[in-house]
Amino acid sequence: MSLHLTVRIVAVLAVALPLSAQVPPGRAAAIARIRANYLKTEVRIPMRDGVQLFTAIYAPRDTTKSYPFMMFRTPSGVTPLGPDQYPARLGPTPRFSDDGFIFVYQDTRGPARDVILLDTRRGPKDVDESTDTYDTIDWLVKNVPYNNGRVGTWGVSAEGFFAAAGMIDAHPALKAASPQAPPMDRYFGDDFYHNGALVLGRLPMPEAIVRDNPDGYRFFLEMGSNKSAHAKYFGDSGPPAQQSRLAFWDSMMAHPNYDAFWKKRSLAPHLASIKPAVLFVGGWYDAENLAGPLHASKAMDTLSAETDKTLVVGPWSHGAWTAGERDSFGFISFGRATAPFFRDSVEFPFFACALKDQCGNKLAHAIMYETGTDEWRTFEQWPPRAVTPRSLYLRAHGALSFEAPAETAALDSYVSDPAKPVPYTMAMSFGIFEDGYPVEDQRFATTRPDVLVYQTAPLDSDLTLAGPIGVSLKVATSGTDADFIVKVIDVYPRDTPDNPIVRAAAASGERLAGYQQLVQGDVFRARWRESYSAPKPMIPGKATTIDYQLLDVFHTFKKGHRLMVHIQSTWFPLIDRNPQKYVANINTANESDFKPATMRVYRSKKLATHLTLPVLPASPVGR
Repeated sequence: MSLHLTVRIVAVLAVALPLSAQVPPGRAAAIARIRANYLKTEVRIPMRDGVQLFTAIYAPRDTTKSYPFMMFRTPSGVTPLGPDQYPARLGPTPRFSDDGFIFVYQDTRGPARDVILLDTRRGPKDVDESTDTYDTIDWLVKNVPYNNGRVGTWGVSAEGFFAAAGMIDAHPALKAASPQAPPMDRYFGDDFYHNGALVLGRLPMPEAIVRDNPDGYRFFLEMGSNKSAHAKYFGDSGPPAQQSRLAFWDSMMAHPNYDAFWKKRSLAPHLASIKPAVLFVGGWYDAENLAGPLHASKAMDTLSAETDKTLVVGPWSHGAWTAGERDSFGFISFGRATAPFFRDSVEFPFFACALKDQCGNKLAHAIMYETGTDEWRTFEQWPPRAVTPRSLYLRAHGALSFEAPAETAALDSYVSDPAKPVPYTMAMSFGIFEDGYPVEDQRFATTRPDVLVYQTAPLDSDLTLAGPIGVSLKVATSGTDADFIVKVIDVYPRDTPDNPIVRAAAASGERLAGYQQLVQGDVFRARWRESYSAPKPMIPGKATTIDYQLLDVFHTFKKGHRLMVHIQSTWFPLIDRNPQKYVANINTANESDFKPATMRVYRSKKLATHLTLPVLPASPVGR
C-alpha cells in the first residue's frame, strides 16, 4: 500500500472518531484544529542496517502546493500513539502548523541504546545518529507526496543532541537545523559533569526516592561516597529505561577520567564542513545545558567557518523559550517578554527562509540577551571582537582590584570539611534543576568560614562582561586533592528598591536591597590541573597554579553595584564531594578517605590569584 493511500485511509478514520470527553476544552480545540488541517500516518522507516524506526508523519490536507519537512527525533517515545490520535501542537510553535509544513516525529533506537557517534570510517552497514537521520530524510523525500525536497530539524535537550548529530555528513535535503540546549560533551559541562566533577543530581534514582526525599543535601550526605549509591538505592531490577540509566551510571563510575569512553561521545570534534544552516539556542540560566550551544558554536567557528550559523542565548532556564512570556527569572524582572521575540523574530524566520525562501532580514551570527541591562544585542561573532581582557586581582582585606598586588607574601586560608559541605542552594531541592539557583542570592554562603569572599568598591561606571571568564588560582592544600569553586556575583546597592515580584515574596525575606546575584560559577578538580586524561595528586603545602574558564556570561554590573568573588571547595549536592585525599578512581573512594583539609589561596606579587574578565566597552551610540 502506498503512503499516499495509507494517509487517506487514516484521514477517514480520524474524522470519524470523537474527541475524548476527558480532554480540557482548550486542548481539545487545539487537537481539533490540527486534525482538521493535517493527515496522520504511522510508518516504520528502514535504516541501512535493516532496523526500522517508528515514525509519525503529519501532512497538510491542502495538496494544492508542496511543503518542506520539519523533523523531530526523540529517544523518549513518539506520542500520541495511534493513527487516529492527534497532538495539540505540531512543530516548535503553533505558527509552524498554521503556515504549513510536513511534520515528522521519529523514535530513535530507544533509551536502552548507548548513543555514540562513530569515530572510525563507516562501512556500508555502520550506523549512528547521523546515518539514521540521513536514511530517514532520504526515505521521506522519496516517499511522502507533496514535499518540496527540503528538511529542517529541531530539538531541545536530548532531542537537541539528535538535531546536532543529524547535521554531520548531512543529506543534501537537510537545509536547516536548530539544536537547542544540546548536550555536546557530557564530561565537561552538560548534564553529568562540570569540568569532570560529577553532578550528583544525575544519579538514576527511582522516582519514589526522589519523591520522598526533597532535602537533597541531607540525602546525599547520608548516602556517603559514590560507590555506595548502587547497592543502597538502585537495585538490579526495574523498567528498561531505569536499567539503561543505571548501566550508564556504572560505566561513569568506571571512567572518572577523560578517556576513550568519553571522547567518542563528544559531538563537537565532528562539526566540520556542516552544510545546513544552523541555529543554536541556549539560556543563561539553564542549569543543565548552557555549555552545549556555546561550545558547539565555538567549534563550528573553526571547523565550519563558512556555515550560515546563528547563536541565540536568552535569559531562560532549560527549554523555557519554547512557551510562555518569560518576563522574569527568580526575583529578577526583565520588564519585557523575552521568549516571544525568539519564537517570532528568530526561530520561525530562520526555518521559513531556509525551507520556504521566505527571507527577510538576515539573522546576525550572535543574538544575545544582556543581563543586568535587560537588552537584546546582536554581534557578528561571539565573544564580540571588541572585548578586552582585564585582570582582576585578589587583594588584602577581601578586596578586588584591577591593580596587581605588590606584597611579597600574602594569602588567605580556610578549612574545607567534606562532612560539612557548602550548599549550592538554600532551596529544598533533590537534584540540580532548582529553577532559581543560577541567580540565587549568595548571602547564605558569604557568611560561611569555608568561603573566601572578595569584592570591588562600588563601581563608578557600568562594567559589561561578554564571554568566558578566565580563572587563575594560586593555591595549596594540606591534603593531596581538592576542588576549587569560583563564583562571580553581582552585589546590588543597599538602597535598591524591590520590584513587584520581590514584594510579593517579602514575607520570606527576599529583597533586592543588598542582593548578591550569582552571575556565573563553576568547579575545577585539582587532580586534572595538567590533564583530564592523566590525573595527578597535589603535593601537600606546595603552591600550585590552576587555570580554567567559567562559562560565558553577557552581564552588566551597573554603576554603584559591586563585583564579588567567592572561592570555596564544596558546592553540594550540585557537585559530589572530593575526599581531599587522592585516590586513583575518585568514584571508588571509601568513607575513610574523606578528610578535612586546609586550603590556601595566594594573592602576592609572584603568586597572584586573579580573574581575566572579558570586558566589552560601552557602545559609542549608547545602550
